[in-house]
Formats: sequence, C-alpha cells, structure tokens
Amino acid sequence: MSIKKHYLSLAVIAGTLSLWTSCGPKEQESVIDETFATQTEKMLIKVDTLYSELENPWGMTWLGDGRMLITERKGEILIFKDDKFTGEKVQGLPPVHNVNQAGLLDIAVHPKYAENGWIYIAYAKHFEDSTAATTIMRFKLEGNNAVNQEELIVAGPSWKGGRHFGSRIVFDNEGYLYFSNGDKGNIPMNAQDLTNAHGKVHRIKDDGTIPSDNPFVDSVGAVASIWSYGNRNPQGLFFDKATNTLWEVEHGPKGGDELNIIEKGKNYGWPVISYGINYDGTQLTQFTEKPGMEQPVHYWVPSIATCGVTVVNSDKYPGWKGNILVAALAKQHIARVVLKENKHIAEEKLLLGIGRVRQVAESPDGYIYAITEATGLLVKLLPIQ
Repeated sequence: MSIKKHYLSLAVIAGTLSLWTSCGPKEQESVIDETFATQTEKMLIKVDTLYSELENPWGMTWLGDGRMLITERKGEILIFKDDKFTGEKVQGLPPVHNVNQAGLLDIAVHPKYAENGWIYIAYAKHFEDSTAATTIMRFKLEGNNAVNQEELIVAGPSWKGGRHFGSRIVFDNEGYLYFSNGDKGNIPMNAQDLTNAHGKVHRIKDDGTIPSDNPFVDSVGAVASIWSYGNRNPQGLFFDKATNTLWEVEHGPKGGDELNIIEKGKNYGWPVISYGINYDGTQLTQFTEKPGMEQPVHYWVPSIATCGVTVVNSDKYPGWKGNILVAALAKQHIARVVLKENKHIAEEKLLLGIGRVRQVAESPDGYIYAITEATGLLVKLLPIQ
C-alpha cells in the first residue's frame, strides 16, 4: 500500500472522489482504509469527501440528531444527515443582500439547543435603498421550515456594496453571543469610530439585548453592543470553552492578516497600525504598533486570506490537540498554528490546493470538517494515527 508523503492536491482530491466515500460513525471508529491517506507532520489522515457541489458556502453547525446545516451565501441552508446531503434545504429564510462578500453568512445553534431549539444566523440584510447591514436573527425549525423568526440586532448604519461584512457567531461559557462585523471596506476608520458598528466584535445576550457590563454601554454615542474595535474584516471567530478564550482572525489588506485574542474593550489598531500595505503596493501606515493598541498573536505576510478558525480539542487528533486551525482562502489550505503560552512557535500548511477554505470546524463527536469555495467541497478529516 502506498501512503503519500505530501499534502493532497486538488487533482488528487478530484480524481479520488469515488474512493473517498462517507463512512458511518461505527466504521470510522474501527478501520479506515488508508488508500490515498496523507502524512502530515504529526498525523496520518485521510480526507473523506462528503459532498462536491457547494457554491459559496460560509458556515456550518450540527443539530445533535445527526443533522448538519451548511449556509450558502446566496441565501440557502443545506441539510445534511449522517454526512450525506439529504437534498433538502431550510425554507422560509429572510431575503439577503447577496453582493460580493455579503449574503447569508454564519450559522450557530444555541448552547442549550436541545432544550430551546434556537438556531442563529448572521446575514447581510437588504434595504430598499440597496444598502445592507450585518444582522443577527434566530429561528426554530418546524420540519424544514424556519419559524418563530426573531431579528435580534442590526449592525448599522447600512452600507452600499458588499465588502467586509464579517461575520461569525459564537457563544461563550456563560451563554453570551459574540459576532463579528467588518469595516465595510471603503472607510477603514469606521473601525476606530465607536458610534458605528463596523470593524468591531460585538457581544449580546442570546435574545439580542445588551449586557450591562459591555465596555461602552455607558459611553455617550457609542454602540452598546461593541466588545472590541479596530478589527478590519473578521471572518473567523471561535470561543475556546476549554480555556475561556475568544479567538479571532481577520483579513489584512495586502499582507497583515491577523490572529488575535479578543478581550473586552480593547483596540486592535486597524487602520492606524497594520503589517500590511495598500493593494497597489503603496504604504498604508507607517505604524505597526502604537500605545493602547493590541498586537496580534500572529500575522501573515503575504496574506493567506484568513477565514474560519477553530481550536482542536478532540482526542481524535492527539498530534494536533490544542493547535489552532485557520482556513485560508487565497492560499487554499488549512494553517495548523502551534502556540506555546499564546506565542506562535510553528505552522504547517495542511491540504494545499484543496480550494478556497471558507470554514473549518470540529463536530460535536470530535471530527474536523472543512468547506471550500471554487472546488465546492465538504470534507471530513479522518485520523488514522
């Protein structure tokens, strides 16, 4: 048997879709066929391609009954069960502003979903003047229908175009909801202005009300939901419940993608400080650091176009446990980031050429999944050793 000692290329993935069939949980726990396995630095894994017809996927979540939901930016939620597409979609969703990076974005279930049935989505809400704003709403499923819809918060003001909408949704250990919102692109200083919601990470209660201990709740004119600011376009957000840490990744301009620990009331510097330059190669800012502004845990030059992020907490991946996985759009891989005392010490590029990786996530039963644009894949990483 031949084991490839390199990362899976897109050509290998495309050529072996029929061989990488979905396995049920019992099969995965017993024996995994090592044909076409790939050796990473720490582990031997196999990529199980579950679906190959995604268009512009953004987020994914699990309902706990074997079903998985994947959002498509154009405004659809696809329903999977036992790692197979059912052919069904959620019905009755609100219309979205599907322009460029805007549309239906992230999806998450309430920490007590089994008790209350709430599902949360982030989307670009369309207004009659052709503007849009990142919006958080929740609903319940009745069959495949989205019922009991509640709009929780609109991160305004609404904006023309479709650039830098964020957005991810995560819950912390106390049940607070955090979501990210980009600076909208053409006015970067939005991120430093506390009177608008753009270029920020926000914190709300699960019903959309504002916690009384938010950092700017008593500041005149400030948006009360703001938790952090100076964040350019945060398309990755993950709350590590094991360490009580809120991780964020955001796009830099040309260079300067960042991995941050998001903390209450802190300023992450955009656009006053940056490790990137303008897209035309000219200087963006002369500063990479300044008093009162946070430094990233790690930054990428050139940009990899960071998107989704997760921390490996599963025992199924002993060689990766505690590592951070970052989805890379432009560089088409998953970055496995190794930290020690929150300092970057090593990095590995997993699955080079797999496609524009939009999100990477760990399922409730401890397996790592990823979704890609361009190649349109939903994949599951099966640990062999």
